[in-house]
Amino acid sequence: MSKIPPLSGFPELLPAQRNAELAILESLRGVFELHGYTNIETRAVEPLGRLLSKGEIDNEVYVLRRLQADDEAADAGVGLHYDLTVPFARYVLENAGKLEFPFRRYQIQKAWRGERPQEGRFREFTQADIDVVARDELPFHHDVEVARVMAQALAALPLPGLRMQVNNRKLIEGFYRGLGISNPTEVMRVVDKLDKLPSDVVVERLAEVGLSPDQAASCLDLAQIRTQDGAFVDAVRGLGVEHDLLDVGLAELAAVIAGCRDFSNARFTVEADLRVARGLDYYTGTVFETVMDGFEALGSVCSGGRYDALATDGSTTYPGVGVSFGVSRALVPLFQRGLLTASRSVPSVVMVALVDDSSRPRSDALAQRLRARGIPTEVAATAQKYGRQIRYAERRGIPFVWFPGDDESTDTVKDIRSGDQVAAHPDQWVPATDDLRPKVVDTTRSGM
Repeated sequence: MSKIPPLSGFPELLPAQRNAELAILESLRGVFELHGYTNIETRAVEPLGRLLSKGEIDNEVYVLRRLQADDEAADAGVGLHYDLTVPFARYVLENAGKLEFPFRRYQIQKAWRGERPQEGRFREFTQADIDVVARDELPFHHDVEVARVMAQALAALPLPGLRMQVNNRKLIEGFYRGLGISNPTEVMRVVDKLDKLPSDVVVERLAEVGLSPDQAASCLDLAQIRTQDGAFVDAVRGLGVEHDLLDVGLAELAAVIAGCRDFSNARFTVEADLRVARGLDYYTGTVFETVMDGFEALGSVCSGGRYDALATDGSTTYPGVGVSFGVSRALVPLFQRGLLTASRSVPSVVMVALVDDSSRPRSDALAQRLRARGIPTEVAATAQKYGRQIRYAERRGIPFVWFPGDDESTDTVKDIRSGDQVAAHPDQWVPATDDLRPKVVDTTRSGM
């Protein structure tokens, strides 16, 4: 059989990598649920009109069509969703009468985009989103809440250093209006390119949208401000610009930064970064981007913000605030470079050895008694010499091997990492809690 060529942009993980991903997803779920976020799952397809309504990636939507369908087919005109925000907005509108607001949800699903595959960008990928949505009005404290939830979730992950960069669109718009700029949204789009374009090119583009040299210089001065505490407020004030909307934005951003302070650690920091604007027009307040140390070329691996009119039925508006963590974007490059894996490729914590082929029923019964107590267990594949069975377990990362006793001896269990072997009873023995499930191993640091 000829070698099957890989399909670019559709990553598949090896067992240990998948176990690492599952452990990370479980960590995320645990934090989200601790804060009262409920899980939902939306369908994979949406009408093309809804998918294209935002307009920014209309050439990246995968259209779904049955092979034998004609243009009049009932399921014509649908495509795979390219993020989780568009289907969530539709879900809220369709189920508003059955939901309690504010509605907190987390969603971990795959999405699809027909873009050119490159490191960190795939045609099929997994995202983990959290949002809080209300009816008509969403108090600002939910911006702080969402930031804290995602900060706590990211701070717990065994990944390279993550820096959550936070800004506020009101702050930016108020500053621009204080400079006399009449088209702040267009200026935001230009300034948002500072991480991709040289500053002199950005200045040229600001001139093209009508800014004077002094206005452009002030915009760049604002974009250079970055602090991990509230010092950015004085730095902005020092630029000598005044506007009521600027005052609101400064206060809101200061509240978010202060609210996340408790979750900073060696792997995770939160900072006010006044360059961040996010290119999408529907963001109206707090905005988030997150970069991974050593992988800045990936761009943001966790983004989002405040949107006051993303979902509306014409009479009622559902404002919200949310953040999306790009699971595949962050993890797959680490897997590909051998920087992240799991402590074992199987869930089994114990392998029951076989004395001989005829003893398989007894070993199966022992394994079932351990499984009944929640201990993942498998039975050796063949009745080889014990040394070979131990090596088989070691290759799979299974930490314990169980040796059945006989009429004259008790069962024993061996920790093949340390070599310790002790007498054990299948109805009483328990492994260490850390051994029950595969753990994520950052090969550049200690396992977690």
